[in-house]
Amino acid sequence: MQGCDILVRGDGAVGAAAALALSRAGFEVALLGATMPPTAPVADDVRAYALNGASVQLLRALKVWDAIPHEARTPVHDMRIEGDVPGVHLDFSAWSEAVPQLAWIVDAAALERTLREALRFAPHVRRVDAELPCALTVLAEGKGSATRARLGARMASQPYGQRAIAARLASDCPHAGLARQWFRAPDVLALLPIDQPVPGQGLALVWSLPEARARELLALDGAAFEAELMAATGGVAGQLKLASARAAWPLSIGYAEPVFGPGWVLLGDAAHVVHPLAGQGLNLGFGDVASLAEVLAAREPWRALGDQRLLARHARRREAPVRTMGLLTDALLQLFAAPQPLAKELRNRGLDLVNRLPPLKHLLARQAIGRDASLHGL
Repeated sequence: MQGCDILVRGDGAVGAAAALALSRAGFEVALLGATMPPTAPVADDVRAYALNGASVQLLRALKVWDAIPHEARTPVHDMRIEGDVPGVHLDFSAWSEAVPQLAWIVDAAALERTLREALRFAPHVRRVDAELPCALTVLAEGKGSATRARLGARMASQPYGQRAIAARLASDCPHAGLARQWFRAPDVLALLPIDQPVPGQGLALVWSLPEARARELLALDGAAFEAELMAATGGVAGQLKLASARAAWPLSIGYAEPVFGPGWVLLGDAAHVVHPLAGQGLNLGFGDVASLAEVLAAREPWRALGDQRLLARHARRREAPVRTMGLLTDALLQLFAAPQPLAKELRNRGLDLVNRLPPLKHLLARQAIGRDASLHGL
């Protein structure tokens, strides 16, 4: 059986990007995952990703970004975060940060279709339906990875007791590139601009709620759910109508330990899972991809791809960004989930204070934009 340099297990967005990035770095890559036609739709996928500048930079380097349909990627020019006291909010703008956009909202199904199409033309990537002899195995199978446990890694996960509800909405008002988010006890609601299903007036909903409340909302018919959504948003985003089915999944925070071993490394949700309130899950996964490709491309000629010292370099680079984002999202959730009056006053005062301190706003915006990442190995 013909072997390869690197076997990538998992062909979701992170696995596909890893296969492309590693092949561009000069390695022979085998991709093990579900086989489907490049243009096959992802059934009932209503997810949308918020991609920062570093993720877009990676996709550009992989020749993927410009192939994503225009209606499936929408720039975010402004962001408003509201607390649970009327009039208390935090605003960010691309203009004040001197960037073309704060982020991009990308249709998940369109991104994965485009990555599959790119894989067809990658000369050093081949799809396989079984494991091959290789120097390095990259696990990008998601948070439910079965291979992870077989290799001796354990995912220490803490459930939040919440579910995220996702759907596509149509508004009677233009979104104007504005992303809205409400932090309240005990839910977090985000409306993200996307030019699907209605150009200029589509929105992606991500609503994180306690399990019992999420079940109640999912049991409602469309009209009743829309009424709850209008009550939650106060109508500031216009008259909202469901434009898709609703999807939901449980939320947790978790880190795998270890994230690498002799001849293997974990990427993306197989290595770490964070709350979606900051929209950074896929960005962290793409950051893993860029880091691994750079570290492997820059290795000493005599060092094997699966050398643990080499993989430790990648792990050290990724530990601080991953842990920092996990701690930030967890702290925000705990702060805004607390129902006590003192906690409510503190969090709303905090929002107002940050909004009045431009240097601190700028620092937070830089962290979210992810503008300073390098991709020297691609």
